[in-house]
Amino acid sequence: MPGPNLDFDRKKQTKILLLIFLIFFVISLMSNILGPIIPGIIESFSLSYGLAGFLPFAFFVAYGVMSLPSGLLVERWREKPVLLLAFSLAAIGALLFAFNPQFGSALSSLFIIGMGMAMLQVVINPLLRVTGGEEHFAFNSVLGQLAFGAASFLSPMLYSYMDRSLFTAGAPSWIQMLEQWVPQDMKWVSVYFVFALFAGLMLILIGLTNFPKVELKEDEKVELGKTLKSLLSKRMVWLYFLGIFSYVGTEQGIANWVSQFLQDYHGVDPSTGGAQVISYFWGLLTLGCLLGLVLLKFMDSKLVLVIFTIGGIISLLTGLLGQGNLVLIAFAFSGFCLSVMWSILISLALNSVDFAHGTFAGLLCSGIVGGAIVPLIIGTLADLVGLQSAMFFLFIPLGYILFIGIWAKPLVSNSRVKSFKELFS
Repeated sequence: MPGPNLDFDRKKQTKILLLIFLIFFVISLMSNILGPIIPGIIESFSLSYGLAGFLPFAFFVAYGVMSLPSGLLVERWREKPVLLLAFSLAAIGALLFAFNPQFGSALSSLFIIGMGMAMLQVVINPLLRVTGGEEHFAFNSVLGQLAFGAASFLSPMLYSYMDRSLFTAGAPSWIQMLEQWVPQDMKWVSVYFVFALFAGLMLILIGLTNFPKVELKEDEKVELGKTLKSLLSKRMVWLYFLGIFSYVGTEQGIANWVSQFLQDYHGVDPSTGGAQVISYFWGLLTLGCLLGLVLLKFMDSKLVLVIFTIGGIISLLTGLLGQGNLVLIAFAFSGFCLSVMWSILISLALNSVDFAHGTFAGLLCSGIVGGAIVPLIIGTLADLVGLQSAMFFLFIPLGYILFIGIWAKPLVSNSRVKSFKELFS
């Protein structure tokens, strides 16, 4: 394998890698805050559950809109301008929500932030491959996912910290400055001022950084026209698209509604206990990814997917019907069960075609729009039958993922070893 395509010394290469991992961190921090703050937004704007469902819809529908166009933008403009545009959108969206905390501006700002996050997702992996070198890409990808997972774990804690610290005696000076702009009955607004600050710092760091030239591999390029038409004509492509749709819908359906569910049915404070459960949900999802890496060295990926999906179904059922601390544990553990689904679904899909992997990957990423649709369906159903009954809808996408695990027939199966000794040899 060729080494890093860089005109930089190792020290500069390391700095760029750290910046890329920081981008992973910020993407996750800004993407996963909605779940903890949705109860606060519902209370502040007196929203029905159906209307509240439009909040994650506005954010994640941007992924469906921007995934393929972002690939074309990267090829035309290159990486640095797209990164700058993405964080500019994130900053504008965050400030729009922070300075005008109204439901209408919330939808607009979340869509703008979502567009920025979608663009970042498209840029980041090819840039990581070239910066760190192809021979280190798998390892660096895991580090990137760990940075992503760490931010997912910390994001609800950030909300809890802001909720506890605002308008209290002895708060740090920067918190006291925020109090001038944050309404006292809308403490959740503060996180968007913090996000705007993060986005501004990222703009400065990216502006001061010289990135390596990235030559996209054939399986990273997005091609429209005949290639896209050929893919869209295949039933298998649509089945895998629905698999990604189902996974992200399940993930966001739990993450966005569990705090409200715990408040409604178990009296759990969203800013403390609810945020903590969501934090553990994301933390266990990250730890599960690491275990999944090991299991995939010994077991067929389809079998791993089936086992973890059945675990997710049992865990979700326990969370919805259980009592006491068992409910909190079950919802948190559902994150662990979801952990391997994204990577296995993507690999099964890409290993099921022998052409146009870049365009297919773009189509699959458009399936992230499931994170917009499923929470909206749950919110709409909750107004009709109650939130507990509405969350049973999540068993439909989980059942579909189980179907994929049984049905899939990839052209290439995952490589496996027969012993731990072989694993480390």
